[in-house]
Amino acid sequence: MAARTKLLRDGAALGITDTGEGLAVVFQHGLGGGEAQVAQTFPAGFRRITLECRGHGGSGLGERRPFSLQMFADDVLAAADQVGLDRFVAGGVSMGAAIAMRLACRHPDRITGLVLVRPAWTFGPAPDNMQPIAEVARLILDHGPDRARTIFAQSETALRLYREAPDNLTSLLGYFDRADAHTFAQVLSNIAADGPGVSEQGATALRVPTLVIGNAVDAVHPLSAAYALAAAIPDAIFAEITPKARDSAKHFSELHTQIANFLQSHSKVRSLIPS
Repeated sequence: MAARTKLLRDGAALGITDTGEGLAVVFQHGLGGGEAQVAQTFPAGFRRITLECRGHGGSGLGERRPFSLQMFADDVLAAADQVGLDRFVAGGVSMGAAIAMRLACRHPDRITGLVLVRPAWTFGPAPDNMQPIAEVARLILDHGPDRARTIFAQSETALRLYREAPDNLTSLLGYFDRADAHTFAQVLSNIAADGPGVSEQGATALRVPTLVIGNAVDAVHPLSAAYALAAAIPDAIFAEITPKARDSAKHFSELHTQIANFLQSHSKVRSLIPS
């Protein structure tokens, strides 16, 4: 049975899901995702805590601006505090992976393991692979979602993604269809221009079990980013899985297996058990 509670921060009510039993993993969604995305991504058999970041899922936007990965990471740590977690495995997909990296580097006393799925950032802000999202946000803010969708569909970016990464294109087109497309475009713009605020040196100083998962046929989450993080973090395990764009069912099956095997292999290690 999943417990759903609220965390109040800066005028925003943020949704927390706490489900399952066993090893505690704080696992975060990607940009534009939410609890439903994480439920599809994360395997059963563990205790999972997910905070829906500001503007995502059922969470409000709050009063603070601009939105940032630092803000979202601070919210996630506050959610862990609220559910009583002192030490925990941190993980996530895309933006969630960046949040987990920030937590591990900035709060090493709290994080006992990392699961980084399809990372979109390595160490710097506004990477080239986030530019399609920045483009979508700019068009929505300038033209409104309906006109912006028409412009984007005819753009070189959309045509390139149609050829090279159709799953990314589908996700980007979904931003235009949101009921809150115009207000959420500010979140997209701010986060696409941001970075996790960690350095390569910070990554090489990490001393926690780490799993990094990547796949090809993904322009927003390049395989090179997953390689770079796995190379920087000492003794990180790297796994390449089937792209969603080629076989969605196989992608999620392999993803669940990789995460479950990693967590099971470390579940009896003292450092991974929350105190």
